[in-house]
Order: sequence, then C-alpha cells, then structure tokens
Amino acid sequence: MSVDAPERPRPWWPGVGAAAAVVLVALLATAGRYGYHRDELYFLRAGRELAFGYVDQPPLTPLLARAATSLFGDSLVGLRVASAVAAALVVVCAGLLAREFGGGRGAQLLAAAGTGASSFLLAVGHLLSTTTFDVLAWTVATWLTVRALRDGGAFWVLVGVVVGIGLQNKVMPAFLVGALLIGILVAGPREVLRTPWPWLAGLVALAIWAPFLVWEARHGWPMLDLSSAIAGGGSGTSASRWILLPYQLVIVSPLLVPVWGTGLWRLARDPALRTWRAFAVVYVVLLAFFVATGGKPYYLVGLYPLLVAAGAGPVVAWAARGAARVRRSVLVAGVALAAAVSALLFLPLVPATALPGSPIVAVDYDAGEQIGWPAVAATIARAADTLPPAERATTVVLAENYGEAGAIDRYGPALGLPPVYSGHNSYAEWGPPPESATTAIVVGYRPEALGRWCGSVEPLARIDNGIGLDNDEQGAPVVACRDRTAPWAQLWPEIRRIG
Repeated sequence: MSVDAPERPRPWWPGVGAAAAVVLVALLATAGRYGYHRDELYFLRAGRELAFGYVDQPPLTPLLARAATSLFGDSLVGLRVASAVAAALVVVCAGLLAREFGGGRGAQLLAAAGTGASSFLLAVGHLLSTTTFDVLAWTVATWLTVRALRDGGAFWVLVGVVVGIGLQNKVMPAFLVGALLIGILVAGPREVLRTPWPWLAGLVALAIWAPFLVWEARHGWPMLDLSSAIAGGGSGTSASRWILLPYQLVIVSPLLVPVWGTGLWRLARDPALRTWRAFAVVYVVLLAFFVATGGKPYYLVGLYPLLVAAGAGPVVAWAARGAARVRRSVLVAGVALAAAVSALLFLPLVPATALPGSPIVAVDYDAGEQIGWPAVAATIARAADTLPPAERATTVVLAENYGEAGAIDRYGPALGLPPVYSGHNSYAEWGPPPESATTAIVVGYRPEALGRWCGSVEPLARIDNGIGLDNDEQGAPVVACRDRTAPWAQLWPEIRRIG
C-alpha cells in the first residue's frame, strides 16, 4: 500500500446510490420519447449479423442490441435499458473514486451527483451507443487502476479484464492504456512497472481483444480507414480539431468546471495524491493527441468522472468554511442547475414538434438524429407503390447511409418494402443486391450522382419528417434507378464507403 495515499473512508452507499438511482430513473423515464437514433437502427441490423468485428466497431454493442431485442422485442425503451444501467454505474464509480482520494460522505455525494448532472453522461446514457459503454469502461478501468496503484497485486488483472472488454466495444481504451504508461513513466510510481502485474494485465486485455484484431487483420484493417474519415470530418459529430479545447469547458457543465479543474490541479500538485499523479499526465497527453490527430471533441469524456472525484473533496471543504450556509447553497444550486440544463439539452424533454428553430439541435446533434425515421420508410413505401407490380418483384432499396438502411430494415417489413442494401460501413459487407434486382429505389443520393450506375433515373419523392426539422435526412431525394450500367457485383466496390 502506498504511504502517500490518503486514508480511505467508508463508502457512503445511501448518497451515492441515490444519485445513481435518480440518473437511472430519469433515463428510463425519457427513453421512449422521440425515436431511434441512426446508430441504434444500425446496431439492430448488426445484431442480426453477429461477427467478431465490423467495419466500424468491435462486436459488443451490436451484441447488446441483439440481447435487448431477445429480451424486450421491438422496444425502444428495452433497447436503451443497458445504457441507462451503464450510466448509473458510472455515477457509482465516481463516488467510489472520490472515496479513494480520501473523500468522505460529502465528497462522494458531490462526485456522484456532479457526474450524474453532467451533459456527457445524460447524452450518452439516453441512447444505445458505443460511447455509453466506452465511458463506463474508462471509469471502471480508472477506478481499478487507482486501486491497483495504491494496493498493487491482483487489481491489475481486473484492470486488464475491464480494458479487454472495453476494447471489444471501442478501440479508445487502447489510448487510455498508452497514455497511462506514459504517465507512470513521467510521474510515477515507476516501481509498479518493475512488477509483473501491469504486464499481466496487458496480456489479459490483449487476449480478450484478440478475436477482433484477427477479424480486422483478415478484412484489411478498416478501422484505420474509418479513423482517417473521422479526422477528415466524415462524421456527423466531427468538428474542427481546435474546437476540442473549448469543448472541454462544456462537456461536463460550465458550472462544474471548478470541480474537475480542481481535480486536475490536485492530481498534478497535491502531495497527498502523488500516487496517482500519472493521471494528470494522462489528461494532458490525450488532450494533445486528440487535437493533433483530429479526434472528436468528446473523446476525453471517460476521464471526467475521475477528475470530478479528485476535485470533490477540496470543493466540499471550501463549502464548509467561512459563510458555510451560503457556500453550501451555492454548491447545491450549481449542481442542480447543471443537472437541469443538461437534462433540458440532452434528454428528450422538449416535444419533438418544438425542436425546429430551437437551440437544442444546434447543441445536441443527436437529438435531430432521433426524428423522422418512420417517415423515411413510409416515403419509400409510397414511392414503391407507384411502380408497376411486375417491376416491384425485381426491386430493391439502395440507401446512401446506414441510418436510412436501418430505418427500412426496422419499419420496412410492416410496410411491405423490398429488402434494403447500402454501401455504408458494415452494410457493404451484407450486400450487394442480387443480380435479379433490375430496379433500385435509391434514397439519399443526388440524382445527378447516379449517372455512373443507372442508365435511367426517375425522381419519385423527397423525405419529409413532417415537423420541418432540418436534420441529415430532411429533403433527401428518393429516385428509381433502372438500366444499370454494370452488374451489382462490379458496381459494389464503387458504392461502398467507410465513414
């Protein structure tokens, strides 16, 4: 046990558990509003195409989608139960981290409540998302690493297990591990690297991750192409690399910056937390790395429960000094206001019809991604009804992106739609259409861009979500593609794309 580490108080389960329960109830109570996110529709199809890997992700989240469908059927709330539970567990881990840093009841409650009030947690906890479980993996891994740096031994093996599972969801934990190794080399405690335990943890993580790595190697490492596309702005949540820096001031809440900022300072400078000084280096290294490589602004979210927990003790101590009643009132009001603003912006509290023209979609891109998918399928069904019955028998749907394809997979069977194909990400692995398909109802492509594939292009309709919300699908053209210029198998390499 490290002699520098502060005494570890008893965990305050009533307070931490209450904070986690509030988050869980809030997420489940709002889970059925709006509709599926495009990624969720994609996960539903990927869950029916189980594999050791996909073009754009490891297999864990599609597997969870498959499990949710088996347990709850075609239930949007059921699909999101696992995410709500994951978010609640992140809150619990934040409280436990505060305890590791010497925080008593007040600090544990502030860490849990501050994490639960954060914008990022409500945003990712509301959806079935790879980021949801990535945040959980980072939080559990950092908590276990804090324990391992303090107590040593077999805790490192648990770190390896959690990191390995996290790597089967997203590759981001690999960057956490790399930065942590740099942090220990720079700030210590270096002696842990002279023991076998961290290296055993690495072997455990690698063994768990290995099936996905084999899949990636056999498919030409498509994740590298995806990373290049993201860095080049080829994602709806991509942004200028310089946005990443100011984004960190709002990702938890502007009102809670003093808490996690204190935590970062404390990890870097407080002698009582010398054992964990490497985490201050981790934050700086990852921030610089993601700016340099064009990472998405939210890539650091998994570190904030740790930073909030490290800062909670000093902030609670500040609130108990001087005009204690006033300071405590300010602290409580700050957390409550942060929670209210985060919920308003990142939970579906505002009616969908009020979203057009509101600032919510501008702040939360994913809100718009949950609107209009039944309308996409219904518009294509109406377009298909205009085709002669004989032609419909040899018709397929070709979607420009996996959200459109997922919507047709989800809603199309009830509308009598033909099967859907797409060249986007893993949908390309599940194509191309059969050569017997002589007509394609194409959604999302500009008609003039289809001249390479279609000898005849007939406009049929345009997507309208019915509320005038300007999201990615609004106004997308629906056309009939006839007289293909080449067999589908020959066109497919040109149609497929990663992004």
